[in-house]
Amino acid sequence: MIVGCCEIELYIYESYSLKNKRMVIKSIIERMKRRYNISISEVGDNDIWNKSFVAFCTVSNNLVHVDKIIQECLDFLELDDRIEILNSVTNYY
Repeated sequence: MIVGCCEIELYIYESYSLKNKRMVIKSIIERMKRRYNISISEVGDNDIWNKSFVAFCTVSNNLVHVDKIIQECLDFLELDDRIEILNSVTNYY
């Protein structure tokens, strides 16, 4: 069994309040859950209105499949105009 975890630091454009930030992050999280069947959550910077830490994990019996899902998720986030990926760290267990 291979577990792939990715932590991402995001900058949220045009976010001027915590309410607006939560709307953007919630939208991203729900879309990624549905599309990629991953476990995902906001794990840091909860009280900063223009930054967020999001982490997601996927499990498979094949390292290539886990890596493919993580890369597809990162590509999905890169295409979202509302955010910018500042940093990402991927670990495999």
